[in-house]
Amino acid sequence: MNRTPLLGVCLSALLLAGASCSKKTEATPDPTPPVVVPTPTGPSQVAFWLTNTNRTALFARQKTVLNFAAPTNSYPTINVDTTKAYQTMDGFGYTLTGGSATVINAMSATNRADLLRELFATDSTWLGVSYLRLSIGASDLSDRVFTYDDVAGDVGLTQFSLAPDRTDLIPVLKQILAINPSIKIMGSPWTAPLWMKSNGNARGGTLQAQYYDAYARYFVKYIQQMAAEGIRLDAVTLQNEPLNPDNEPSMLMSAAEQANFIKNNLGPAFAAAGITTKIIAYDHNPDRPDYPLAVLNDAAARPYVEGTAFHNYGGSLSAALDQLHSAYPSKGLYFTEFWTQAPGNLLTDFPGHVRELEIGAPRNWAKNVLEWNLASNASYGPRTAGGCSQCLGAVTISGNSVTRNPAYYAVAHSSKFVRPNSVRIGTDTPTNLPNVAYKTPSGKKVLVVLNSGTDPLQFNIQFKGKTVSSALAGGSVGTYVW
Repeated sequence: MNRTPLLGVCLSALLLAGASCSKKTEATPDPTPPVVVPTPTGPSQVAFWLTNTNRTALFARQKTVLNFAAPTNSYPTINVDTTKAYQTMDGFGYTLTGGSATVINAMSATNRADLLRELFATDSTWLGVSYLRLSIGASDLSDRVFTYDDVAGDVGLTQFSLAPDRTDLIPVLKQILAINPSIKIMGSPWTAPLWMKSNGNARGGTLQAQYYDAYARYFVKYIQQMAAEGIRLDAVTLQNEPLNPDNEPSMLMSAAEQANFIKNNLGPAFAAAGITTKIIAYDHNPDRPDYPLAVLNDAAARPYVEGTAFHNYGGSLSAALDQLHSAYPSKGLYFTEFWTQAPGNLLTDFPGHVRELEIGAPRNWAKNVLEWNLASNASYGPRTAGGCSQCLGAVTISGNSVTRNPAYYAVAHSSKFVRPNSVRIGTDTPTNLPNVAYKTPSGKKVLVVLNSGTDPLQFNIQFKGKTVSSALAGGSVGTYVW
């Protein structure tokens, strides 16, 4: 996954004021005091949810009364402008790896149901996760390498089977869909069946041209058989990290190969089968925007491609997203992966992820934001023999015990409030106050703000000529809803 020790995210879990924290495992708070915000009485026009990196507030709704009034101070001001509308959002969430499903499914039925409700329900204090990414076959965070047809030479795919996913992944997905039937799901393969590859190996190699047609039908079978299980794939990428031969599993796919596969095989196969699942190109780092541009520049491939997916392990994410949007403004942009390096550090990981992903990616046209990965055990597994050994899940599961980690909180600040089909709207960005705002389908305004400095900051939120004042400690994040 080309992962190097970059900024990780350590988020603080926000709970409604007065809600019990007894089931949430967190580290002991450090002694640094939070910013003290006055708490007037009476109804509040603005709901304020806070995470402090010192863990004094972890995704917690504040009792502070925030009401809009005439401006009365000279604090830095974030002006929220609904007349400036940008992309429509698909959602926020995680990759549900095979390993994630394994540790979740091993919980007791009651504890598993409680955790899934906490993650995917939209009422109460829950996160309302609205988008998941799956691996098509094994990822490096599966307990072993497998595909859905490991019978060498089975060009007719008569032995194709979802059996490896029936033990954990499909049962967990069905429980998630019972909570949120409209959740969007993306599938990404880490490798084609090994017998289709140039080296016959789980690592590296390329898809042999003689198997392009069979591999296109492999995608069709996967989508159709998942649909028969009640699991609809909204989108697929063609290859996870197509320029990385070192993961286990992995497969190389050049831009020219991807364009050829799309225009000559996968696109026509989807059309013939009546499949409306979106085809998304690339799915790798922003240091190579030339790759998705080459795919989209192919006039025969372009009509089949809905957009481009990016990870964040090299290059400038904002620059790459802007470059792709400028070149092809009608094509969607997706953010599909960034890790938190174990053991995780809320003080640095949380603000880093919120700044770069939850704020930065949508401000640069991303329609979704997905963190890697949803769940792991205390040893950062399950994983393949050559899989990531330092990937910290959003939650760590030990038996029935759940520890909430940085990515849990980073996603929470957006996922709960920015429901699918929300539209990003305009905001100013004062110094040390990166932010992003949305108008939801119900008409609510949602503003996510990070204090990216080290000192406390007081600031105004302005809407339609009136302002409300708030404050954030250094590294803290607030979500404001009105």
